[in-house]
Amino acid sequence: MILAFGSDHAGYELKQFLVETAREWGHSVNDLGTHGPGSVDYADFGEPVARAVVAGDADLGVVLCSNGVGISITANKVPGVRAALCHTSWGAARARQHANANVLALGAWEIGRGVAEDILRAFLTNEFEGGRHERRVAKVMDVERRGIAAEGTKE
Repeated sequence: MILAFGSDHAGYELKQFLVETAREWGHSVNDLGTHGPGSVDYADFGEPVARAVVAGDADLGVVLCSNGVGISITANKVPGVRAALCHTSWGAARARQHANANVLALGAWEIGRGVAEDILRAFLTNEFEGGRHERRVAKVMDVERRGIAAEGTKE
C-alpha cells in the first residue's frame, strides 16, 4: 500500500516514528513533510496529503498536528477526502469500515507512540464494509457536491 504522510512541527516527531513503522510493515511511504521541527503551518501539509490521496498517488493518507483538528479540517476541504480524527484503534477501524475514511488524522500531543501505532494498524488493516454504509457515505459525498456547487452562487 502507498501511504502519504504529512504533519506540522507539532506532529513531526510522531510522524517520523509512524513513517518508519509503516515502512517496517512493508508499505511504501511518501513523506510530504514537514522535514524538521521548525514552526510551520499545518495547512501546508494537510492539503498535499489529501490531494495525493484523491489523485491516486497514495492509497491512504495520514496527517498529524498537535491535536489533529486543524490538519483534519484542512484535509477535509479537498473534495473526495474523508479524513477521520481518531484517538483509539476502535475509532480508526470504524472510520474505515463505516465511513470509508481515506485519511487518518492524529493529535500528536494527545497520544503516545504505542497508541498511535495501534491506531495506524487498525486504520490500515480494516476496509470499507459497504452495504448499509454505502448509502450513508453517498449522502456525505452529496453534501460535499452541494457545497461545491453553492460556491458558484456566492457574490
